[in-house]
Amino acid sequence: MRPHASPDTPFSLANLMAAVTDAVPERIALVAGPRRLTYRALDDRSTRLARHLVSAGVRPGENVAILSFNRAEWVESFLGVLRAGAVPVNVNYRYVAGELRHVLSDSHAVALIAEDSLARTVTAVLPDLPRLRHVLLLEDGSEREASLGGADYEDALAAQDTDGPGSDGVEGPVRLPETSGEDHYLLYTGGTTGYPKGVLWRQADIFRAAVERRAPGTPRARTPQDVADRAAACFPQRMLVLGPLMHAAGQWNALSMLLCGKRVVLSTDRSFRPDRVLELVHREGVHAVQLVGDAMARPLARHLLTEPDLCPELTSVRSGGTPLTPAVRGLWRAWREDVALADAYGGSETGVCGSATAPDTKDSAAEEPVTASADRRSFTMGGSISVLDGSLRPLPPGSAEVGRIARTGRIPLGYYNDPIATARTFPTDPEGRRWALSGDYGTRAADGSIVLLGRGSVVINTAGEKVYPEEVEAVLKAHPSVEDVIVVPSPDETLGQRVTALVSLARDAAPDEDALRSHCRIRLAGFKVPRTVHFVDRVRRTAVGKQDYRWAASVAGQTTESTASPLSGSARS
Repeated sequence: MRPHASPDTPFSLANLMAAVTDAVPERIALVAGPRRLTYRALDDRSTRLARHLVSAGVRPGENVAILSFNRAEWVESFLGVLRAGAVPVNVNYRYVAGELRHVLSDSHAVALIAEDSLARTVTAVLPDLPRLRHVLLLEDGSEREASLGGADYEDALAAQDTDGPGSDGVEGPVRLPETSGEDHYLLYTGGTTGYPKGVLWRQADIFRAAVERRAPGTPRARTPQDVADRAAACFPQRMLVLGPLMHAAGQWNALSMLLCGKRVVLSTDRSFRPDRVLELVHREGVHAVQLVGDAMARPLARHLLTEPDLCPELTSVRSGGTPLTPAVRGLWRAWREDVALADAYGGSETGVCGSATAPDTKDSAAEEPVTASADRRSFTMGGSISVLDGSLRPLPPGSAEVGRIARTGRIPLGYYNDPIATARTFPTDPEGRRWALSGDYGTRAADGSIVLLGRGSVVINTAGEKVYPEEVEAVLKAHPSVEDVIVVPSPDETLGQRVTALVSLARDAAPDEDALRSHCRIRLAGFKVPRTVHFVDRVRRTAVGKQDYRWAASVAGQTTESTASPLSGSARS
């Protein structure tokens, strides 16, 4: 037994999951395609994987990458890697060879679990990955790449006996290491610029900061048994997790539900189809849907309006990554007036910081709230969240000064393998407190809530005035002709940068730049109104539904060069 050096030691994610499994072994934990796994079955399969990894030489603290679409094996792999005392590494399935090489090399991954179709890209970069010594392949109907020399995932699990010696030649039971809340949790995040960075947490900290779900006023769990007892007593809610598990929002929502003894439902489709998603929600009696912003919420709401009797048990919609706009909230209210709509605020570097819910909804944040606000862009934050001035000092409530949103207390150890970026994002203030800077800017309202303005990395500086793209995007999305929009800076000889909007139109809407600007002028200060509007077939988004600012900047730059007038333009993409 490891000595309990601190109260956090028992709070490894593997220990917590084991405690919940003991409490609710026959409850359904996971639905993914045709597969339905109880907590006992999920534990059995993840334990088999853990034994395989240990027998293959994966040692405690080493990193194991997972390259897969949403499927049951993603969850099994994540839990199995943790059970082996190793560290799961999330890999974006959209990465090209250069990005894949960077993540697998930067993370020092010693093993990889990958779908056959995605593993092909690994073949090209394998010579650059000397640490990668073991590969497990998941069947997905594609031809298997023999040059990888990977073992079959199902064969590997079948060869392990969770109660006795493995049938793969290993003598005696494969002993699994003890785990601790001091063990690491690693989350790679793409950010808005540059190669992905790995955010390194302690497991006890990520549990407290992002995963522990509790009702307002309920004390934090003191032991894993407290978590298990709450799981046994809870209502077995069913949540559809639409966010990719290789991203923080999907991963944290799934893990949070599992540690509450609830049911996670996954869509195993490789593209987003509203009709298919809602068929799944209806068939599985889903109570809550986790999604990412308007890009998912709008088409779902529109489909429900055509079939209003679908999904009678759906009562809650939670958006992470980007808030739902008033127009999309209105669509959901038109379908069902009492549906609970909530926006979660957080990030890979900060965990879950808070939420914004409509006045008639109920939801719980990751921490005890310090205040509440009904404003769509005002978020109720936990007590460890502040808005900092330029000297890293918290701004008081009611201050008009714009500052950086940050968290203290349970925050990451830093960026894996990157001390320079760590010093920049996780600074220490004059009083010796470490902070995690979210990258977002905001103000502190008089009631203590935080008004989100947008990311500093994409802020537009036009004639000395700062414009936060998300504020302009929210206004444009409220126009009935606008389906989606992204706002970026483009070069301007006089202003330095000009506010540029890339707009995709709703069906049957005609381009009308003047109407869009008039709509903005009565809702925004003049310097925030887009001086250039480009109409595009669609606004590109990342795998998790967030705006693709790099693509937009490229399109805006190309179209600006070919546009004669500084006030209008058009592009088709």
